[in-house]
Amino acid sequence: MAAPVDDAYRKSRLLVLGIETSCDETGAAVVDDRGNVLGEALHSQKLVHLKHGGIVPTVAQQLHRDHIEDVVQGALDRAGLRLQDVSAIAATVKPGLALCLQIGVEYAKKLVKQSGKPFIPVHHMEAHALTARMMENIEFPFLVFLLSGGHCLLAVARGVGDFLLLGSTTDEAPGVVFDQVARKLKLKHHPACRTLSGGQAIEVLATTGDSQAFKLTVPMARYANCDFSFAGHKNQTYRLIDKKEKEEGIPADSDQIVSCVNDIAASFQRTATQHLMQRLHRAILYCQQRHIIPEHNKTLVLSGGVASNMYIRRSLQAVTDRFGYQLVCPPPRLCTDNGVMIAWAGMEWLKEGRGIAEDPEAVEFQPRCPLGVDMSTDVLNAGIKTTPKIRIPT
Repeated sequence: MAAPVDDAYRKSRLLVLGIETSCDETGAAVVDDRGNVLGEALHSQKLVHLKHGGIVPTVAQQLHRDHIEDVVQGALDRAGLRLQDVSAIAATVKPGLALCLQIGVEYAKKLVKQSGKPFIPVHHMEAHALTARMMENIEFPFLVFLLSGGHCLLAVARGVGDFLLLGSTTDEAPGVVFDQVARKLKLKHHPACRTLSGGQAIEVLATTGDSQAFKLTVPMARYANCDFSFAGHKNQTYRLIDKKEKEEGIPADSDQIVSCVNDIAASFQRTATQHLMQRLHRAILYCQQRHIIPEHNKTLVLSGGVASNMYIRRSLQAVTDRFGYQLVCPPPRLCTDNGVMIAWAGMEWLKEGRGIAEDPEAVEFQPRCPLGVDMSTDVLNAGIKTTPKIRIPT
């Protein structure tokens, strides 16, 4: 436990308690208005869901229910604070798995009722976008690229609660598809991958694979927009795996892994990354064409769990370098879901004197909720081409 925060500090600084339960992480944290993390706690469900081969909402909900009280109290204890010491309570209310969001929202309401503190509902994707501002002096507007197991989007952050959505996924998010391909490759039986998530396993094996061993089609290459699609890429990778298993006489229901697994992982990752690079390339050109991002503030914030993949990060860095953009990415522990980002998003709203729920009991969780104003049609109508290609770093 941290040393108790003195009364002078409590009175001079704003303090926000943040609660996150949108998917498979139970997180809580306390931050101050200078971006200092005073205390945080996190309970990860990763190993439980690995055994199930994916996230089971009812299991995730029960784990949140079992651990949320200890996690929130742990964050307060590490900060040396009592609930009455915080200025406001923030919680993820959208988007996410309904059963999981419910636990966090209901618990936050309980704390609000007990303490009488203001309640700040937080948009999960906005929290990812704003986290970088906790560590660096990033001015609005800036470009945002969010990659995770549930989302994939490009947007312009013009202010707190003010986003232009340039493109989002039309089917499945990259994190989910990476996990599904890992499952199809049976990577939980691979000695180097048994404790890794699917996406981490793909990244690890790809480091020693030939990324050009198999020619896979880049998704949506002919579509002049900033939207994403990974379902077709997953399906063609599935067909490749089926073909190789058949050639090697491996039954689909066995634990055997194809001999070229590293090459498949590398080829799959490379093609998915080309898709991401192409969309980012177009988003930057669109912002130039529409004069949305000023020359003095060319910044891309990259966040979300998939942003922890260093191959993808280096590749997107190649795009930002070409156009003179600064790439800002929170540390890996803050790219995945956590209480810190929710607390900071709440702080951003609190400092502006906005976003506080007038009637906390009336706040409802929303499993599906877009981010900002949809500009995808305008991006398509701009007809922006993205040639010549930008090389992926080796």
